[in-house]
Amino acid sequence: MRKNLFLLVAVITVLAMLLAACGTTTETPVAEEPVATEEVVATEEVPAEPAVGSEEHPIQVLFVPSVDANIITTGGQVMADALHEATGLFFTVVIPTSYAATVEAMCASPADTIGFIPAQPYVIASQLCGVDVAFKAIRRGWSVYWAEVVVRRDSDIQTLEDLNGRSWAYPDSGSTSGYLFPSVWFSQIGVVPGETIEAGGHPQAVNAVYNGEADFATVFFSPWTGPEGVTAWAPGDNPDVPDEVVDSCALTADASAIDCSGYVVMDARANIREEAPDVVQQVRILALSDPIPNDTLSFGPDFDPALRTQISDALVAFATTEAWATSIGSPDFYNWTGLDTATDADYDIVRALVESLGITIENFR
Repeated sequence: MRKNLFLLVAVITVLAMLLAACGTTTETPVAEEPVATEEVVATEEVPAEPAVGSEEHPIQVLFVPSVDANIITTGGQVMADALHEATGLFFTVVIPTSYAATVEAMCASPADTIGFIPAQPYVIASQLCGVDVAFKAIRRGWSVYWAEVVVRRDSDIQTLEDLNGRSWAYPDSGSTSGYLFPSVWFSQIGVVPGETIEAGGHPQAVNAVYNGEADFATVFFSPWTGPEGVTAWAPGDNPDVPDEVVDSCALTADASAIDCSGYVVMDARANIREEAPDVVQQVRILALSDPIPNDTLSFGPDFDPALRTQISDALVAFATTEAWATSIGSPDFYNWTGLDTATDADYDIVRALVESLGITIENFR
């Protein structure tokens, strides 16, 4: 009986162990199959470039810094507003720091620039990147102009030969009438100036002579206008007002000009009339150069032809308005009294002078 009891206990113990072992058995987890996902690539739309002439991309109207920047800014805005009204296009006035900077700006932005640039910078710009002339300035009926040499009235300089060794003030090394033509002219006649002074503009060059800082200056010449009944100036005439009216020269009541008994001074001396109203009494014209083609209105090489035509037509119309005289037509601005169509060939004489001076793209700075 005891033996059977021990056997039963043993069986129960074994069964308990087997049951415990079954309860602690763990299953090996089955790896889940990866769920396929569709990769979504985000694409951003590239915004279209604003159209040239839009408010977001205005057309740049560049003016060389040959006169006071405040005058250019004010008068240039008059033009920009008139062109906007006529065309619906937007314009912004830009005054680069030099003639060279103006050329560089037009070449850097070939599709949205218009430049009011003189002959020599135009030739360089045309060679550099294909800037193309549309108009040349008319000043009181002339589509050409001249360089003048000015000295003090009390100076002992009486002939061009007397300029040898004398100090020379000029506006800018890129100025056609102020530097380019005079350089060739002096070389042709054997004049070798002494100290040279880059004054920074035509008014500043005249001022240098007026103040005795330079013996002579080279600046632009535009003919005087005479009183009623006096024959208009012509090449070969005395470029200065008659000696007998010099003492009478004075500012007009509105300070817009210097009047000398009916003779109105229109050359570079008039640009300092307010700060130096006696400039004609103190500074005289010694000589004139050969004629030079007038300044240009040129377009960047990639300017849209349709926009160019639209703007050109608007400019021609603007030139007939009174507002023109408060803009580029002002004597204090560039004194353009009108527009004449121009071709690249009109500036071949300037190209010849550029070549004779050895001015290249590389050294035009």
